[in-house]
Amino acid sequence: MDLTQGSEEKKIARAKKNMLWFGIISLTMSFAGLTSAYVVSKERPDWISSFEIPQAFYTSLFLIIISSITIHFALRAIKKQQNKRGMLLLAATFLLGTLFVFFQFKGFAEIIQKGYNFTGPTSSITTSFIYLVVLLHVAHVFVGLISLLVVIYNHYKQKYKNGKTLGVELAATFWHFVDIVWIYLFLFLYFVK
Repeated sequence: MDLTQGSEEKKIARAKKNMLWFGIISLTMSFAGLTSAYVVSKERPDWISSFEIPQAFYTSLFLIIISSITIHFALRAIKKQQNKRGMLLLAATFLLGTLFVFFQFKGFAEIIQKGYNFTGPTSSITTSFIYLVVLLHVAHVFVGLISLLVVIYNHYKQKYKNGKTLGVELAATFWHFVDIVWIYLFLFLYFVK
């Protein structure tokens, strides 16, 4: 297929999708590098192998999986011009994402209650890695929430009509990515001790 063919609009859409995928690939490599460093570091004598994942992280796992479902159906509704349903599902996704972030910080509070801080004398290499990886992921969820706000605003302004749903598609793809990353991180932290 010749990438130079097609309308200007299709070329721009293709370029934006490619940029998003390049970003996703580089972020995936970053998380892979951090989890690899985690695996190497667990051989240290000061590693805490009995660390338990905070209960709040289980709740946040559930929330982000549900939010991935809501954004999937939001995109489908918007493509079918079901505007009210699309708006409700976008709002639900935003709310679930916000709750996800809340429970991430609640998880940090649980870790601190157990006596482990990010830095200082009550920190450990184990919990420092967990804080770092989870905070990096939360930062990407914030980016996803900002993109959701932009999509909600554009949808309110009825900009997604006649098959022009690129903004929603990009936001949904990124949201699914942060969902998959959290599932990976959760399973990684659960099994790799």
